[in-house]
This record gives sequence, C-alpha cells and structure tokens, in this order.
Amino acid sequence: MRKACVRLLALGLLAGLPGLTGAAAQTPVTQRLTLQQAIAEALTANLNGLLASARVDEAQGARLRSYAATLLPRVSAQSYANVQNRDLRAFGISLPGMPEVVGPFSNYYIGFAAQQNLVDRSGLHTLRAAERTVDAGKLDERDARDLIVRITAALYLNAESAAARVETAQSRVTDADALLKLAKDKHDAGTATGVDVLRAQVQLANDKQSLLIARNQYRQSLLALQRDLGVTPGAPLELAETLHYQALNTQQVETLVQSALTARADFLSLASQRQSLVEQQLANHARFYPKLSINGNFGGIGRSIGGMEGTGLLQGQIDFTLFDHDREGEARQLASRLHSIDERIADLRRGIEEDVREALLSLDSAAEEVDVAAQGQQLAHRELELSQDRFAQGTANNVEVITAQDELARAEENYILAVSSHVDAKFALARALGDTEKTIAEFAASR
Repeated sequence: MRKACVRLLALGLLAGLPGLTGAAAQTPVTQRLTLQQAIAEALTANLNGLLASARVDEAQGARLRSYAATLLPRVSAQSYANVQNRDLRAFGISLPGMPEVVGPFSNYYIGFAAQQNLVDRSGLHTLRAAERTVDAGKLDERDARDLIVRITAALYLNAESAAARVETAQSRVTDADALLKLAKDKHDAGTATGVDVLRAQVQLANDKQSLLIARNQYRQSLLALQRDLGVTPGAPLELAETLHYQALNTQQVETLVQSALTARADFLSLASQRQSLVEQQLANHARFYPKLSINGNFGGIGRSIGGMEGTGLLQGQIDFTLFDHDREGEARQLASRLHSIDERIADLRRGIEEDVREALLSLDSAAEEVDVAAQGQQLAHRELELSQDRFAQGTANNVEVITAQDELARAEENYILAVSSHVDAKFALARALGDTEKTIAEFAASR
C-alpha cells in the first residue's frame, strides 16, 4: 500500500512539472538595437578586432625583450658542491715525493654574477625599432576597428533597407486586399466583371509572395548582423532606427584628403613601419661600433660550508666587431624593405584620395537619385489614387489600378535603393576619412 502511494505521488509530481516549467520559463526579451549599440558590441566581440589586439600584445612583448637586453642588467646565481681528485702529472706537475694523484677533496661555492651594458648603439636602435613596431601594431588595431565599424554599419543599413522593403510590401498587400474587396463589391453590384475580381486576386497573391520574400530577406539580414556582433543567431532582435534620408554638407575635396592623410590609421601605420626600418638600418650600421659593458661576480668558496671565504670580480669590457659579412646581407634586405614600404605609402596616398573622391561622387549622385526617386514616388502615389477613383466610379476597370500599383512598387524600391546608397556613401566617406568610429557617429546623427 505504501509503495502504491509513493508511485501515485511521483506520477503526480511528474505530471505537474510541465506546467511548473512553463510558468517559470520567461519569454526572451527582444533587444532593440541602435546603430551605435551595434558598433559598440561589434568592437568588443568581432574576431578581427580580437586578433589585432593580440598582435599588439605580441609586439609589446618583443619590445620588452629588446628593452631588457639593451638597458637592464642580467643577474644570475650559482651554487655547487663537488668532490674531485686530480692527476698532477697530467698538468705537468711532477716532483719527487709528491703523489701523482691528489684527492679526493671537496669544495663549495655560492655566488652571484651580473652584467650591464653601458654603451650599445646597435641595441639602442633595435629597441627604438621595436617601439615603432608597437606603434604600428596599435595603428593596425585601430584600422581593424575602423573596418569593423564600416562593416557593422553596412550590415545595419542592409537590415534597415530590408525592413523598409517589408513595410512597403505590407502596404502593397493592404492595397491589393482593398482592391479585391472593392472588385467583389462592384461585381456583386453588377458594375464589374468576374475578370476584375480574378485580376485583383492574382495581384493580391503576387503581393503576398513578395511580402514573404521581403520578410525572409529581413530575417537573413538580422542573422548576418548578429554574426558580426557575436550574438547568438536567431535571438530576438529588432532595429531601433529606420531608413531615412538626411542631406550631408561636406567640405572641399582637397581639405578632406589632407584630413584623411593625417587620420587614416593604415597610412599612419605604414609611416611607423618605415620609421622602424630606418632604426633597424641604424642598428645594422652600429654593429661595427664598440660595445662597452661591465660585469662581475661575488660569492664564497671553501673546502667546507663553514669555511667559505668571499671572492669577487669586477671588470669592464669592450667588444669590437672586426669581421661581420652578415651585416651586408642584412643591409641589403632592409634597403629592399624600405623601398617596398615607400612604394606602398605612395600607393596608399593615391588610394586614400581615390576613396575620398569616390565617396563624395557617390554621395552627390545618391542625393540626386533620392530627389528623383521621391518625385517618382509622389507621382506613383497620385497615379494610384486617380486609378482607384476611376475604378470606384466605374469609368475604368482595375487594370489601371494594378498597373499603378506595380508602378508604385517600382517607385518605392527606387526610393529605398537611393536612400540606402546615400547612407552607404556617408559610411564610405567616414571610412575614407579615417577615425571611422568617431566620424561615422557624426554622420549617423545627421542621417
């Protein structure tokens, strides 16, 4: 009887678990994401940014090693105890009455040794080269962040455009549904034919198909954005900003190009890399300079631990390099690298000017396209209104309405494309000018 009661109690608990679990479960909160929030999340989670930061840490480690080898002393400790015997005759010692082998005897030693460079021109230039390499690594990290900002802004814009297409597709479905209702009413009243009803049904089916496609593309754009942000794909997400047009006033192209040359992280990185190569050339030249150092040791040695006596050594040392054929090969290698980076700097300078000019051209062209598309959209809306009135009054069939709806759909798509191109041109200009994280925030505030 007791076992049966226990079983019934267990079954009751198991039966109640789904309800309890459902009550305790919470619906995932939908995240409303602004562009600036998206950029901030991408900068902390994007793989390219993390790798760039790791490369900076590696360069700082190399600089620390060079600093230690050039400026810091090397200190070591040594301790030993041994038992040995010696063959005196092997050392050329042979006296009457003296044994050939002495020992075994023991001795003990505890001591410290240190070495400090005083003058090392080659090492000093090597350290400076490592410092310039760290600077270049930090600039490369900043350039990687600028690229992340640009990509994230583009993905956010793509999602905004997809959301705008969903909205326009939904509007077309609403219009098509209203047209179908009107056609049915007129058909019931005997003022429209069955072809009008069928034509409206086809139009509604096509618009619903377009809406499904638009919604799917919007979801795909959110997945791509979430991947860039390091967010679990499919998590509830919606955009807090919508696609809209805002004109942007720009400066003269020459002013913008000069500003870009002083702000672009990739251009400044090449300059730092060049400085590092120059320091390496100086270090190569200084390999024939004398190197002055001081070293010494201090400790205790004796036949027993209690009988150790203090000993020490302090000496200055000058090292000269008399023959080092490797220096010539290294010099040629560094000269080749310097020539290569000079060519890269010149090419990037032209590329930066091209980027700025191309972004400005795209910005001006997109602004004109927006004006034309807005006019086309207004005209298409007016055409649809007139055709709907004519059909409602019975002066025309719904062919004109369906044609006007299609024209409006094209006009709305043209407007979305034009506004998207204009916003993307702003982001491209921000990337071309450098310091993208700051510049794109200013442009986004004006979009």
